[in-house]
Formats: sequence, structure tokens, C-alpha cells
Amino acid sequence: MMTVMTAQLPLPVALVAGAGSIGEAVALVEDGDGGRVFLRGELVYAWSVGDVALRRLAAVQVVAIKAARVADVAAAFEVDAGTLWRWGQQLSATGVAGLVPDKRGPRGPSRLTDDMVVDIRARRSGGASLRVIATAVGVSTDTVRRALPAPAPVLAAEVVAPTHEVQPHTDLPVLPPPADRSAQRAAARWGQLTAAEPVFTPAARVPLAGLLLAIPALEATGLLDCATTVFGCLRNGFYGLDTMLVEGVLRALAGEPRAEGSTRVDPVALGRVLGLDRAPEVKTIRRKITALAATGRAEELLAAMAARHVARLDGINPDLMAVFYVDGHVRAYQGGRKVAKTHLSRLRFPAPATVETWVSDASGDPVLVVMAEPGASLAMELRRLLPDLRRAVGDDRRVLVGFDRGGWSPALFAHMDAEGFDVLTWRKGLADDVDQGLFADLTYLDETGRTHQWRVADTAVDLPAGDDQVFTMRQVTLSVANNKAGRETRGQASTRQIHILTTRTDLAAGEVIYRMGSRWRQENYFRYARMHFDLDSHDAYATTDDDPARLVPNPAKKKAHKQVLAARARYERALAATDAAMLQAVSPPPGQTVLITNQAHDGLTADLRQAGADLDTAQTTHRAVPTRLPLSEVNPGQQVLDVQTKLITHAIRIAAFNTATALARAIRVHTGYARANHEAHTLVRQALTGSGDIDPGNGILTVRLDPLPTGRATAAIAQLCEHLTATQTRYPGTDLILRYEVKNRP
Repeated sequence: MMTVMTAQLPLPVALVAGAGSIGEAVALVEDGDGGRVFLRGELVYAWSVGDVALRRLAAVQVVAIKAARVADVAAAFEVDAGTLWRWGQQLSATGVAGLVPDKRGPRGPSRLTDDMVVDIRARRSGGASLRVIATAVGVSTDTVRRALPAPAPVLAAEVVAPTHEVQPHTDLPVLPPPADRSAQRAAARWGQLTAAEPVFTPAARVPLAGLLLAIPALEATGLLDCATTVFGCLRNGFYGLDTMLVEGVLRALAGEPRAEGSTRVDPVALGRVLGLDRAPEVKTIRRKITALAATGRAEELLAAMAARHVARLDGINPDLMAVFYVDGHVRAYQGGRKVAKTHLSRLRFPAPATVETWVSDASGDPVLVVMAEPGASLAMELRRLLPDLRRAVGDDRRVLVGFDRGGWSPALFAHMDAEGFDVLTWRKGLADDVDQGLFADLTYLDETGRTHQWRVADTAVDLPAGDDQVFTMRQVTLSVANNKAGRETRGQASTRQIHILTTRTDLAAGEVIYRMGSRWRQENYFRYARMHFDLDSHDAYATTDDDPARLVPNPAKKKAHKQVLAARARYERALAATDAAMLQAVSPPPGQTVLITNQAHDGLTADLRQAGADLDTAQTTHRAVPTRLPLSEVNPGQQVLDVQTKLITHAIRIAAFNTATALARAIRVHTGYARANHEAHTLVRQALTGSGDIDPGNGILTVRLDPLPTGRATAAIAQLCEHLTATQTRYPGTDLILRYEVKNRP
């Protein structure tokens, strides 16, 4: 007879009631007598009340013996992992004495005088950043902040009339259940709910609470307002239009721009940020975006966002508003559908792909994107894009359009000039060097304060524009070191000339060179968006048949042209051989005569006459072959990828990128972060994915963020919060005004 042994419960890690677990083997007890650490039930460390050094020693030693993870130990001792690491470094350097907290002595006399306060406030009112003011006055950014007048507090009465006084919430529940939305979900299933409104539950330690920092910048992109104007609303359901768009932008900022990425984000955590019980799932996202794409109005959404973007730039800097960069972007396709091939410069060979034409502003931020026709050149797309740019500008002012050599076409340049657009591009093809006597040294100070030294010549050039016409353009030539040569000539480094063509005559030569070089900002956007926003993802796998009547290049024309080139080469070789034979025949040795008969002449020129006849035949055949044919005859069954869905996802990601860029610029301008020029985007990504408290009440939605790992990063985000709070932004779909704070370190 078999017996069954009962499983014995494991011993507790601590023999004292009320102990908190640190992993699976360690427990911590802190009470009125001090603190104690138990390792598998045995007391290993103890300290009395107020003994900070021994308490820190216990935390470091638990990590040193690998009894628990660093994150668990840091959480139990109510510090972050960076502080715990710093304690370990202090213990290694000076022993236990290094863990004793420093005594705070009296502060020294303040360097802030009345004259400095007046100077600081005057500079700040002129728009200078805190860092620039601190450098000019010779004090720290904290001193500058103290000299500035305190911002007016946001009173509840200014937002909505409260029924009672606002009381700060100091002890919010940690991750309580979200508000019950079961009744609304039931109504949505029966089509009785237009959309669920955001309802925020007071909660502490909310993951992804930092995403709420993006709301002010997101509102400035105009995505939500333009989408409401273009689409109106989605059909009745739980998730409305604003919710889907905000979710898409916030998910992209969290590092998951594709719909499938929602499976890697906690839906409850993202739902708390959206004011819902949970965020939409993959099938819901796809269904809602597909419904928007079915309207066929994605181009209108992008055009409305472009007009909003240009209007915002016009209010900030009208000169930069009238500068755009245009470039084509090739998005490779790896599926099994029959998609037209395009040359991929990054892969250096043709492959199935879709070509997009992007428009960026002077800073490289995306403004507009349109789908190019298969096989269309950048010059063709520029001509087609001009009306869209004019609508985005909204008036008849001249606009400077910069692009690379792919758009080279003197006829296009003349057309753009007649339509009120100025051209800025590199010169293509062979060009004569400019006389060295026309060059002069030029110093240019750019918008970031950097100084550039160039050697420049400013001339004019006539370009053939067809039909025996010429188009005159300004040519700014830059003399640079010829790094490709790799050698020196006559003791001096060899140089080469780079030519820039433009129709703008009022810009200084240095400004022309700088604006042409700034076109690389658009390439930087492509690279950044591929890395962080999945720019090249397909987002939809549906395809449609390409237009069978669309005229495309005839492949037979190319083959016939190759035959003409081969026949011409044979003719030239035959001509050279015939000339040599004739020269030899008419040049006999001295003292001899020669008589060349008609038969001999025909024999010498037979190969030449045959090569000429072959060339005439090849040319006649080439002229008879049509240059373009309908697509149905050249490549029947060709398909194109879904356009509308991709354009809508582009609109969401444009808003996400411009939101992140706006936050990074705010860090550079409105904070004293020392490395803002190099680390602003990294700091933004770190802050957006941080945790914090969400505290709604009396018309105000307070977002209280947890400190970042380093003090300087925390201080920068705190200053950013002050700037964002001053914008008085309303959370979409609610009457709650956002207020941002950062918690003090424990």
C-alpha cells in the first residue's frame, strides 16, 4: 500500500511578524527599535534608530553577497539603484566612514545682487534661455532661477469653479483598480456609446506616467484638431478618434510605433495614461485605422497638419517658415506581392519598393509626405508637389525649396521660379572650375553659435532649359580640400570645387552654403525615424492593382538602344580599320607606284559599308520601337501597396517625432541641463517612459513624476515641468488642465 507524503511549507525568511521580503531569501524589518536584516531566517545585520551608516552598510552588503537583486534591495531601502551603487563606491573608497552622511553647514553669502537681478530679468524677458543667461552673468542656472519672479500659481478658479478648496493629495493609493467601465463597454457593444471619455483614477507609482509630458507638444502638432476636422469621428464604440490617435502617438514615444507593439506594452498601464481601464488591443487598432483609411482622406489630414505646422513656424520665425527641403525616400518591400522595383541607394541595387516624397522644414522636422508614382523621378515629384506646398504656405510669398541632384532639371528650375518658388540645389554634371581669383575668405556664424570658415566665389551661370532657351541662376562655389585625391600638388593640398545653384539673390553667400548643407537634417530624420519610429514598416499588407493603362518605359526600347550603341561601335572600328588600309594602299614604298581600281576600293571598304548598313538598320529599328507602353503590356498584374493606411500611420509618427523634438528643444532652451545639445533626445525618451503619480481634482490633472536616476537629469525635468505647466494645456477630451511636478528625492 502506497502512502502519499504531504509537502511541508517552507520556513519564512524572517521569524518576525511584519517583515518585508527582499527577493526570496532576505527580509527587512524597520520599527521603533531600528532595523534588522534576516537571511533565510537568521539575523545578519542590525542597526539602531538614526544609525544611517550601518543601515547603508547593510544594504550594500546584501547586494555584495548576491542575496537579492539590486532593484529589490533599492526598493526595500527606498532609494534608487544609482544611490545604492554610490554607497558601494563610498564603502570601497573610505570604508564605513564614507557612508556617514555629510553635515550640512551654513550657506555662504549669496552672489546675487540687485543689479544682477535686474539684468537677469531683462535678459529673460528678451527670450534668452537659463543657460545663456547664466553664462553671460557668471552665475549658475539655479541662481538665475532664484532671480526670476515666481510663476503665478494655477488656481482652480481660473479653470473651473470649484465647490471646495483644492487640497493636495499626499498619500495616493499605489496602483488602485481603474474606474469601472463595464457599463460603457456594454453600451459600446450595442452601438449606444459614441466614445468613452477619459476618467483618471488617483494613483501612485503609475508606469509610463511620463508619457503625459507629451500632451502639450502633441496638441501643438495639430493632429487631433485636424483629424476631427477631416474625419469628424469614428463610428460609435468605446475608443473614440482622439483616444486612438493619442494612443498611437504615446505608444510610438514609448518605443512601440507599430500596432503589433501594443502586445509588448501593458494595456492597463497605458490605459491609466489614457484615462481608461485598458488601452486598445492590436485588432482594435487595426480596425479603427482601417476605418479611417477607408474614407480616402489621409492626404487631407496630412495637408491640414502641414498648414498647421507652417502657421506655427510663421508665428515663431517667418524667415525659416519659407524654407523647405524635399527628398524621396525608398521603402523596401520584402513580401511576395508583385510590386514595382526601384533602385535602393542604401542597398545599391534595385528591389521591390515604394517611393515616398517627404517635405521638411528648415530644422529637418517633417511637414508633409506624399506617395510617388512608381518610377517617378524627384524632378517629376517636385513639379507635382508645388501646389501642395503653396496650399500649406497659404499665401503668395516666395518659398525656398532645397533638394539634391536627383531633382536636377533646368526646365523645372524655370517652372519653379515662374510659380513663385526659389531653388536651392547642387550642380549636377561636369562644370568648368571657377577662376581662383574670384574666391574670397568668408566667415559665417550659424544659428547655434558655431563659426564656419569658407573660401567662396559668387558668380552667375546660364543653363540650357530646352528649345534653345537658357535659364540664368546664381552659382555659389565652395573650394574644399580634395580628400579623394589623397596627394599634394606643388607643396599645397589639392582642392576641388563644389557648386551650389539658387535663384535667391538676396541671401548672403554664407547663408546659401549653410542652408544647402542643412538639407542633411532631412537625412538625419530618415535615419532617426527608421531607428525609433519604424519609418519603413508596412503597417498594412493589403494591395491594390496598379493602373493597367498607366504608361511606363518600354524595356524593348532600352534593348534597341543597346543594339544601336553596339552597331555604332562596330562602325567606328570598321572606319578605323578602313582608314588604316586605305593609308597603307596609297603609301607604296619609295620608287613604286600603285593603281587602286574600283574593285580594290570596294574590297577595302566592304566592311565599312556593311557596318554602316547595320547601324542604319539598328537606328531605324530603335525609332520604330515606342518609348512607353501601357503597364498591362509591360508588366501585367503589377500591384501597389496600401496607401491610405500608410499615410495615416505617417501622420501619427510625424506627430510623435515633432512632439519628441519639441520636448528636446524645450530642454535646450528652458532648462540649465549642461549637455542638452548632446543628450536632450535621450533625456526625453528616459523621462517619457518613467513612472509617477496621477492626481486629478478640481479641474486640474497633476502629474507628479518619480525622480530620474541622476540629480542633474531630475533637475532638468523639473524645469521642463515648470515650462509645460505654464502652457495651461487641457488633456484631450476633458476639462482637466495639466500640471507637472517632480517628486523630491527621499
